[in-house]
Amino acid sequence: MDISEVTRRTGVPASALRFYEKKGLISSVSPAGKRRRFAPEVLDQLALIALGQEGGLSLDEIRAMLSAQGAPQVDRKLLLAKADEIDATIKRLKAMSECLRHTAVCPAPSHAQCPTFQRLLKTAAAVRRKKSQRASS
Repeated sequence: MDISEVTRRTGVPASALRFYEKKGLISSVSPAGKRRRFAPEVLDQLALIALGQEGGLSLDEIRAMLSAQGAPQVDRKLLLAKADEIDATIKRLKAMSECLRHTAVCPAPSHAQCPTFQRLLKTAAAVRRKKSQRASS
């Protein structure tokens, strides 16, 4: 499959395909110096790369999970750690959403007088401290 066909079918720009090839994520089947051609399996490899990126994996982490033939060699420990990170992010975002919703409809004359709002502020500050401590370790 010609590089332009892969681009058309996947939406991945040719520059990204060349970059992925340089990084060892995919490989072309054409001789050096010729227009790049790829085996049909490259479509699955590109889908796997996109899935990994959406899951927060770096290209190096994705490459480590691809065999020379492009078949996945799943690092279960890494995937579980990424899933835990996503779960923590969801929990944090859900708490933020609840805070914003409460603040928007809170009947207290001042948010400074609302016990729920004050509790949410303290929780947000604690989360920020934890995050800061992890980043500095």
